[in-house]
Amino acid sequence: MTTEEKLAQLYGLWAGASADGAEVAPHQHDMDRPPSLDELLPHGLGQLTRPFGTVPVDPALGALSLMRTQERIVAANRFAIPAMAHDECLAGFAAWGATTYPVPLSWGASFDPELVREMAGAIGGDMRSVGLHQGLAPVLDVVRDARWGRVEETIGEDPYLVGTVATAYIQGLESAGIVATLKHFAGYSASRGGRNLAPVSMGARERADVILPPFEMAVRESGVRSVMHAYTDTDGVPGAADEELLTGLLRDTWGFEGTVVADYFGIAFLKTLHGVAADWGGAAAAALTAGVDVELPTVKTFGRPLRDAIAAGEVPGELIDRALRRVLTQKAELGLLDPEWSPVPPALAGRAPYGDTAALRGTVDLDSPGRREISRRLAERSVILLRNDGTLPLTAGPAAGPPESGAAGSGSSDSGSSGSGSSASGSSGSGGLRIALIGPQGESPTAVLGCYSFPVHVGSQHPDTPVGIELPTLREALAAEFPGSEIVAVPGAGVDSPDTSGFPAAVRAARDADVVVVALGDRAGLFGRGTSGEGCDAENLGLPGVQGQLLEALLDALDGTGTPLVVTLLAGRPYALGRAADEAAAVVQAFFPGQEGTSAVAGVLSGRISPSGRLPVSVPRLPGAQPSTYLAAPLARVSEVSSIDPTPAFAFGHGLTYTSFDWSGLAATGSAGTDGSLELSFTVRNTGGRAGTEVVQLYLRDPVASVVQPVQRMIGYVRVPLEPDERASVAVTVPADLASFTGRDGRRIVEPGELELRLGASSADVRLTATARLTGPVRRVDHTRELHARFTVTRGGATGPA
Repeated sequence: MTTEEKLAQLYGLWAGASADGAEVAPHQHDMDRPPSLDELLPHGLGQLTRPFGTVPVDPALGALSLMRTQERIVAANRFAIPAMAHDECLAGFAAWGATTYPVPLSWGASFDPELVREMAGAIGGDMRSVGLHQGLAPVLDVVRDARWGRVEETIGEDPYLVGTVATAYIQGLESAGIVATLKHFAGYSASRGGRNLAPVSMGARERADVILPPFEMAVRESGVRSVMHAYTDTDGVPGAADEELLTGLLRDTWGFEGTVVADYFGIAFLKTLHGVAADWGGAAAAALTAGVDVELPTVKTFGRPLRDAIAAGEVPGELIDRALRRVLTQKAELGLLDPEWSPVPPALAGRAPYGDTAALRGTVDLDSPGRREISRRLAERSVILLRNDGTLPLTAGPAAGPPESGAAGSGSSDSGSSGSGSSASGSSGSGGLRIALIGPQGESPTAVLGCYSFPVHVGSQHPDTPVGIELPTLREALAAEFPGSEIVAVPGAGVDSPDTSGFPAAVRAARDADVVVVALGDRAGLFGRGTSGEGCDAENLGLPGVQGQLLEALLDALDGTGTPLVVTLLAGRPYALGRAADEAAAVVQAFFPGQEGTSAVAGVLSGRISPSGRLPVSVPRLPGAQPSTYLAAPLARVSEVSSIDPTPAFAFGHGLTYTSFDWSGLAATGSAGTDGSLELSFTVRNTGGRAGTEVVQLYLRDPVASVVQPVQRMIGYVRVPLEPDERASVAVTVPADLASFTGRDGRRIVEPGELELRLGASSADVRLTATARLTGPVRRVDHTRELHARFTVTRGGATGPA
């Protein structure tokens, strides 16, 4: 291959990126016009960028367009190598008319990797059917500051939760033949002040023990085939130019053999934003040397600038060949280099000839009932009941469904809520309520969608194009859930508007109601066009706009009336709720739960759904006490020497149910060697009158260590579904490797000494504690160490009356 042909395999083309003039990636306007496809064709092309996720296109016609583009690419280059085609798939395949699923923060809230794996397999199947090869997901960034706009794209603030759920997602996507892409490697979420694309100043130990473990788990266990570098710099070294990270750790230590792709324009940013390259050729050389193989989204530095640098002897040819070998190996694995390869995607197979596009339109369904059913189950499993004084469920309603089969995942429930139902209805069954639905999210169809869903990410730039999927509003969902009720919807305020003129009407509606449902939260968007999403960072964690003031006005108006106020949140991050955290009758949290999300929220309100979601991020009590996560050292907790109390209103792992659980009978081995394992066993019993799911969370506390440790950290979890009066025996094997941390010399070690193994319904609700001791010498461990506690759940019969 000539140099031009080699380089052509190392970049992509985003031909339609600016067709409507809208920016969809940072600093897109700073880049020169990319070459056209015709200009590039003679040498080949490595990647096609977002053929479905750039403008609204009928899926069948999009598949046809991609097929014909591939035919042109193959015919024009002398080796007949097709391009890989990639698209976004963070909350579902980001294509017009495709099912939208809950955002990753809801995946974390489900504590259910198996269901996330199933969802990802469905997403991958749809992508593969129309001719795609790679998906730019999942995000493995651990939340360090919830003001960061991209919190909705993360799985949570705990590395183990992030790692297990993300690994399951990757396994699902890869099982469908789609190359998954880990991002953003590494540290993007730890930026100063929670600002997007801001510098990162964490130490090496925080990086090793908090940021990197999810990526390490995914590389070891998921079969992932691509990694995307982070935009940020850490201690002055940009992610795209970090050879120690992208080659030394990722490849030489962890053994990753796939491709490293650039985050969009990330290589050019080495010149324009980071200032570590004097020109485009220097930026290309720095990235290639560090280990970046593919420039995305479009050719800028890996074209002529890199070719000139090679000709000038500034870039060794071996680096080009190294990247090329990885790219072509991946294409070979996908069958793109097979002599019998065909550009016809499965969705179009057997439909030739393709000239009648009118007949083709509408023949590819990316939102089938089966896909919506998966989205529904995940939405239902991710809704979190934060507070309940007994008001919920609002009526007897339909009986909750049977508990889940199997036990995989985790969460916590509160035994203080029996779910006896509200006395506000004044009627039986599901009718007769006068419901005041107040707040900006009550009648917003897109209130359930995150920044990377197609209707928000792309569709918002095409307001005249139909959304392509059904998006029932919360009002519509409540009307379906409570068919005999009167629902009066009053917005009261906008999501982020300063206008309070709607407050009086909202208060009047509240005073006339049997129950008030307040619908608050975020509007997803890009780069300041929303209150949550990429580039939509928050100054503090107070509710956007005047929503907090609206909530206070309603609490004041209903004080002493006996009318219950139920807060529902459709949001992309946790928010401080002020007095409502203690005074609202109930609080229900949903993190952008996708197109089936409003039905899930309504089902929790009625009792049709028994809530089982758990918090993947802490909910702050104060809007300004940031950054703060549960994963913190003692000095980060409340103390007498600081006037700021970072204690959350609702802790990581918290979530209530409509039943109660008793934990008992803890048995534990007292000691093990630093190369051994500890054993725990106990019993969980459903002592309430409804089926429900307890989410057992295992936390480790190391009270004395050679370096400062977090007060506790989660090392395992499991979902335990139980019928009324049913019990389950839970046994846990805890390898000593799970007590490892990065020592003073930068190496990971297991130290002898006393440990606490805490079994809890949340990080703040520990039910059982076992004290154990590790004995023997300090032991060094590496990336081959054990990563998981092993749970065995045996469900038994009824145990008689409490």
